[in-house]
Amino acid sequence: MTAGDAGGAQVKSAVRTVELLEYFAGRPGMHSLATVQEAVGYPKSSLYMLLRTLVELGWVETDATGTRYGIGVRALLVGTSYIDGDEVVAAARPALDRLADDTTETIHLARLDGTSVVYLATRQSQHYLRPFTRVGRRLPAHSTSLGKAILATYTDDEVRALLPPELPALTEHTITDRERLIEELRRVRERGFAVDREENTVGLRCFGVALPYRAPARDAVSCSVPVARLTSAHEQTIKDALSEARDRLTLATRRL
Repeated sequence: MTAGDAGGAQVKSAVRTVELLEYFAGRPGMHSLATVQEAVGYPKSSLYMLLRTLVELGWVETDATGTRYGIGVRALLVGTSYIDGDEVVAAARPALDRLADDTTETIHLARLDGTSVVYLATRQSQHYLRPFTRVGRRLPAHSTSLGKAILATYTDDEVRALLPPELPALTEHTITDRERLIEELRRVRERGFAVDREENTVGLRCFGVALPYRAPARDAVSCSVPVARLTSAHEQTIKDALSEARDRLTLATRRL
């Protein structure tokens, strides 16, 4: 084997390792070897050896029988270190706290990753009836106010290059046609904020604004509120608070 061949083998192994971790990260719970093999398509013998190595290193865990596999605790440690070391998350904390106090609703900070948004920080609602959220959650950009706020900072052609013509539906309200979404993004640019009208979760409306410290934007902040609690006055309070939060975050992130 030449040095180039060895280097290629090492890269292939690294790619397979990352793909395995991403598989488990996107599918909570424990999975059999056969299920994993069917999904990733690796030879069963090499997949087994790779899984055993990852188990020994703590990146993958097994159940009591040793035949089912899931994401390990080391993945959590790496994810936490990303959040802890992110300058935007650190700079945004006071503004997120203030926004949560001003609206009394659930607040999110998220980042565009491919065609999805990943939640970097949350502030829980002060009300009993509130949406379920967690840091690290990943959702399609086209179905969220966070994603639409970020996508609105891209040109129409850039959105077409990023998203497929047909988009998956999360609810009956989700915009599934790319051209319809582009029309919606034009309205987002005009009014300065994005709205998720039960497009991700039935019964939940969200309002989002992009953070302009980078162009096009990669981060956004949103406020989520159950439709049952959303009055015209409360909606206006949320919009005003988001506008003020964007101004504060613009100052906080101006040097990043």
